[in-house]
Amino acid sequence: MGRVALLHLLRSQSRRISSTNALSGYHPHRFGIWPHAPSAKPNINSAIQLAASQRRWASKARTAEDDSKISIGPRRGGEMEEDEKDSGIVYHGPISSTVKKVKLLSLSTCCLSVSLGPVITFMTSPEMNVILKGAVASSVIFLSASTTAALHWFVSPYVHKLRWQPGSDTFEVEMMSWLATYLPKTLKFADIRPPETNRPFVTFKANGNFYFVDAEHCHNKALLAKLTPRKAAHESAFKNL
Repeated sequence: MGRVALLHLLRSQSRRISSTNALSGYHPHRFGIWPHAPSAKPNINSAIQLAASQRRWASKARTAEDDSKISIGPRRGGEMEEDEKDSGIVYHGPISSTVKKVKLLSLSTCCLSVSLGPVITFMTSPEMNVILKGAVASSVIFLSASTTAALHWFVSPYVHKLRWQPGSDTFEVEMMSWLATYLPKTLKFADIRPPETNRPFVTFKANGNFYFVDAEHCHNKALLAKLTPRKAAHESAFKNL
């Protein structure tokens, strides 16, 4: 009798506890309580995908940072190589991007000095003579314009890109204009002449214009020999001796 009464008391207490939990909304699965559930294994595939996306983001950030810097040398990466294969580019100027950035900086400085130089000169020092102010403003404009013109004269022969199909008698070059825009030109090998000038950084002359190709970065030796015919003939004669 005592055992029966004890079992009846335990059953009544367990029923009360279950009814109380049901009324209060308590559920062990709602709070992530799994008494007998095995420990969850980490998702390896998602971790690998996350690491790959982080590496791609870091590489893109480094590429954008490198492009914004002024650097000497050709651009790194496979994008330039794919462009060269598709478009037939056999030569790329090693400091093309640097020349463009410096030219844009010089043009912007010249425009600011021409537009704001006289205004700033006449607004400052009211006790100064007007003729003297005009002379100062003219000097600033002349200095900025002469610097921009000298820079353009110095880098105007620079060949930024050169396209040539082996066996063709013509080739295409990309030069830079006053406004730092690329101008394509088609030249013939028959029109190439030695520069015959003391002007620095000139490789050959064609149709009255000078052109410069960096021989160290022109890996196509057949093209380089066509661009410098007299130099190539001189080197071959020297070897024959």
